[in-house]
Amino acid sequence: MNRIEKTQVALAALFPEGENEPETVTPVEGDEAEEAVQTGQRQPGVQPTPYEKHGSHLDVLCENEQVVDIAGVLDKEGFFLETISGVDWLKQEQLEVVYDYTRYDHELCRVTVRTFISRTDPELPTISSVIPGANWHERETFDFYGVNFSGHPDLTRILLPEDADFHPLLKDYMP
Repeated sequence: MNRIEKTQVALAALFPEGENEPETVTPVEGDEAEEAVQTGQRQPGVQPTPYEKHGSHLDVLCENEQVVDIAGVLDKEGFFLETISGVDWLKQEQLEVVYDYTRYDHELCRVTVRTFISRTDPELPTISSVIPGANWHERETFDFYGVNFSGHPDLTRILLPEDADFHPLLKDYMP
């Protein structure tokens, strides 16, 4: 079993039994993965993706409360957190928070973890207790998108002025 398959199996254990078994999931081509996520047709779970097209080997769609458990699995598997970013889906009134994990040692393996939260109450649990390096990434995501990471040890501005009352990467932001 290669690194991608091992990681897929480890992550699939966090989802209901019978879903996302490696032999039953087929890679998504083109823009189908993004469309399935946005239309709500894709259920939470692990999906292999063509690295050449998507820049990651596995795409994980999860519930908000699963981000900490997923971070724990990926940390145990030797991954590091590359970045946390956001996407503002203004028409759907939600934010997508995207975590990118990478493992470089013997075999490159990149995992994208995504979850959706309300624009009106943008809150997720912090993963900084599992991956301390997430501290700055979460602060940056708070700065630019207004995502509150509950349980974060110091959720203060990191790039914007301390008194900033705006989040410049939200699509309805007007300077």
